[in-house]
Amino acid sequence: MSRYLQSRFFVVGLIMLILGSGPLLFVILIAKLGLYHDPNPNPVFFGILAGLTFWPSLILMAVGVWRVRASRE
Repeated sequence: MSRYLQSRFFVVGLIMLILGSGPLLFVILIAKLGLYHDPNPNPVFFGILAGLTFWPSLILMAVGVWRVRASRE
């Protein structure tokens, strides 16, 4: 795993995944645990943020994995 963390593509993709999907997952979690005043929140902004960053982050992470594996050969 440490080889992948040295790849900039992989790290940028991981950061995008955490910062893009993290807030939406956090709102879902606190609503499920009952810590939010609304049991069925509608976090539109966080959903759009997750939708715009999810696939590009996965693509960057895949490119990072591919480059690390290609450099080993």
